Amino acid sequence: MIHQILKDKPTKLFLSISAFFVANALIAECIGGKIFSLEKLFGISPANFTIFGQSGLSFNLTCGVLLWPLEFVITDIVNEYYGPKAVRRISFTAVALIAYAFLMFYIAMKIPPADFWVGSKTESGIQDMQVAFTGIFGQGMWIILGSLVAFLVSQIIDVTVFHKIKQLTGEKWIWLRATGSTVISQLVDSFVVLFIAFKIGNGWSWQLVLAICLVNYAYKFTMAIILTPLIYLFEQRIENYLGHETARQMKMAAMGKSEEVF
Repeated sequence: MIHQILKDKPTKLFLSISAFFVANALIAECIGGKIFSLEKLFGISPANFTIFGQSGLSFNLTCGVLLWPLEFVITDIVNEYYGPKAVRRISFTAVALIAYAFLMFYIAMKIPPADFWVGSKTESGIQDMQVAFTGIFGQGMWIILGSLVAFLVSQIIDVTVFHKIKQLTGEKWIWLRATGSTVISQLVDSFVVLFIAFKIGNGWSWQLVLAICLVNYAYKFTMAIILTPLIYLFEQRIENYLGHETARQMKMAAMGKSEEVF
């Protein structure tokens, strides 16, 4: 029986998508501690614009945003073929494993380091490996909490908006339900993470929270538009892999009987 399950193409596809979804989310969280300049990445000077009275703003973004847009693309693909229950399943799995990873990071930071290891990279300019290790993995608890809550809330909104649009449009206009659900959920994601991590956790003013939220959302909105063609590419590859009839039946089940897909 187990061999039959593992040979089932829809099951194999779901396992592969789920594994990439969780790994991508975890990597995004791990690299999120680095802030980069989007303008410098393209060889231009920082914008230095003003929003809500906050001057000197530019596109300084966490490296995590390089990967998060893919999560919403994958969410739309899973939603299309497996339904809301499957989206919730991989979302809660990702959050649970990210929380587990950060717990392990915390324990690793608290374990006493070996004396030889602390100064093992002095020739590379790292005077204290314990300080470096803690600096990389020791993100603030408010940031972690904000990120996980924002991820869950935005995923729920994404799947809800996606299905509402699909109920109205049917199989047509996949770009509309994919992009529409993403741009709405990304706005919520941008606000929730900043509100929890910096308004509640660090006492930022509302003006600063909203200003940085709009800066981050401008990037995410742009990426949602740019990545829309990926939906069509993935759909084509999935249709070729599953076969047209199987794919059609999965889409019908995802819309009408999503709770029975798995």
